Amino acid sequence: MASGLWSEKILQLLRRMNNFYLPGSGRASCFRFEINGAQVGWIPPQVASVLSRYPQVFSLPQGGAVSLCPSLDSYQRRSEAVDAVLQTLRQEDSLTCLKGWRDERYSVMPRFSDPPLMWMERAATSLFGVKRYGVHINGYTVSDTGEVSIWLARRSKTKQTYPGLLDNMAAGGLAAGVGIKHTLIKECQEEACVPEDIAVKAHPVATVSYTYEDEEGVFPESQFVFDLQLPPEFKPRVADGEVQAFYLLPIERVKELLATDDFKPNSAMVVLDFLIRHSFVEPDTEPCYQDFVAGLHQTL
Repeated sequence: MASGLWSEKILQLLRRMNNFYLPGSGRASCFRFEINGAQVGWIPPQVASVLSRYPQVFSLPQGGAVSLCPSLDSYQRRSEAVDAVLQTLRQEDSLTCLKGWRDERYSVMPRFSDPPLMWMERAATSLFGVKRYGVHINGYTVSDTGEVSIWLARRSKTKQTYPGLLDNMAAGGLAAGVGIKHTLIKECQEEACVPEDIAVKAHPVATVSYTYEDEEGVFPESQFVFDLQLPPEFKPRVADGEVQAFYLLPIERVKELLATDDFKPNSAMVVLDFLIRHSFVEPDTEPCYQDFVAGLHQTL
């Protein structure tokens, strides 16, 4: 693929994954979602309309914000009251994202470093534009001659999201109350059969952040990115059924695949970040270098 076409494909990916920031997006019509006066998300108007049926939980939009009723004054009260509403809405089939209910709890807070104000079912977070966090692991090898190759996974065809697409070697969402390193070790073991004594050698290198919107809501996400250099003889193995195969690919092949529709979009961003940090994409030869870097680190 010609370099100019490759660059344009990558820019399209980054625009798509940051479309909430673009002119004409739904951001202008969204309501802020606030708890105790602190913004924790963005609620589309059609969702706010549904929530207005539950005045014992949600205060009607005023001043551009939807908030929780003041009587819900603790982590547990907020979590249980919102979950009761979501369980009811789940039975109605009007909000399609709730069909993907996972029984996974995600923390809700203004910033990652803040104490959680409540937990929320993972499948519902896009209705409230609540920021979601995850861990992505770049597994790679370096040959005797210094050639770098990257391990990619192909997602199972039965996955709820992005079935059959290429992915990082291992990745997973951060559940409420679970640490980053613990999640990393668990996902490495469960998805790729990477033993703990190897997984713990992964080191944090970046976060990749973006916000997109689609018919299911608003998705502000931030991924904690780790690099894990694997022994040349090590091969990840399919374990929990979430992956159908692993491939060890040279950098040039990985670059080509990034510009196709065969890659899970946020995982493509994580790999692009790897290429930039390891100088496989450089500012002297890539005219869109600054646009790439900016597109990987967009935060509200």
